[in-house]
Amino acid sequence: MNYKSFAIILATTLTGGICLAQTPVVEDFKPTATTQLGKQYPQVNSEHRVRVSISAPKATKVQLDISAVKYDLVKDTAGVWTGESAPQDEGFHYYQLNIDGASVPDPGSLYFYGASRWGSGIEIPARDQDIYALKNVAHGQLRECQYFSKASNSVRRVYIYTPPGYDKDNSKSYPVLYLQHGMGENETGWGNQGHANLIMDNLIADGKVNPFIIVMENSSVNIPRGTRPNMGAPAPGQAAPANGNAPRPAGAGPMGAVNFAAQFQKILFEDLIPYIESNYRVIADQAHRAMAGLSMGGMQTHSIVVADPTKFSYVGMFSSGTFSPTEITDIDNFKKNVKVVFMSFGGREGGSTRIGAAAEEWNKAGIKGVSYISPETAHEWQSWRRSLYEFAALLFK
Repeated sequence: MNYKSFAIILATTLTGGICLAQTPVVEDFKPTATTQLGKQYPQVNSEHRVRVSISAPKATKVQLDISAVKYDLVKDTAGVWTGESAPQDEGFHYYQLNIDGASVPDPGSLYFYGASRWGSGIEIPARDQDIYALKNVAHGQLRECQYFSKASNSVRRVYIYTPPGYDKDNSKSYPVLYLQHGMGENETGWGNQGHANLIMDNLIADGKVNPFIIVMENSSVNIPRGTRPNMGAPAPGQAAPANGNAPRPAGAGPMGAVNFAAQFQKILFEDLIPYIESNYRVIADQAHRAMAGLSMGGMQTHSIVVADPTKFSYVGMFSSGTFSPTEITDIDNFKKNVKVVFMSFGGREGGSTRIGAAAEEWNKAGIKGVSYISPETAHEWQSWRRSLYEFAALLFK
């Protein structure tokens, strides 16, 4: 999710949309990787503008809603509405169309789960998209599985990435990363929007990581529909993102809604980890377990590690605030078992100014602290793809 300046958002509020006829547009639009096969729209041009088109002859007003800004479309004589956005950041963006006040998915795009619904998404080509490109390398598998959770009294879905060669050598066991999504997203996010499997395939092919398994579950446990935990207000001058992953103020403490972290912790410890360790060849000890997440998922990681420091040796928080050694009751014992504390932000997020100092606190305490700032991105998937790429290279060395 991107953030626009207050002036742009205010102008949008006052006018009900932005008319782009005043701005010259480069006419080199092409369908994207997230355009449905056989569809002409949505498209992206070299300026990173998004162009959409939809037939709605009886509509009186149609808009493109992306990055918290609405852009007016123009209707032709056949009743087809077409228009484009201002330039967008590189990477993935949720968006929707607004037709006479009704927000609907774009029938030309692939659909992704975000903002607590299935809806449209679009990929803006990135300079570093090679890290998650589909290449001619050995590929692992992204497996969809179901298991029964006694803690929630339900059958739950989990996605599990197994690295290349997992099914060929039954004598080999692997470390495991438990990787969590953000608010308004679910267990499909890291595979669909985040390309976690492709990031891992490419890292393994380049010899930059020791292969490990990734487990992706839905940690939005018992959060009432239409509500959200106390995740803090957006930084000054930033709009609240449409996907619900609002940035937490730099240096903020643990989330106000601790209960939902505790509820997922119960599922994680009592059901999910035992399921994984009983059904997959993983090394079942703290030294070979990691946990990380983006936004809400990183805050849950934080809360869970503080509550029980004995389960994970690698901790990753992507756009999730900071973590301090002072939060750990027994720092000497923590130091014996935890190898890395990793914190990241997009360069356009307020928290990016704090994580360097926070990482240094861990280094002074005798634990490897690492900070990473994603260049020219905000609270959005490109920040988190890059964060996973950087974090994965630190694990299980």
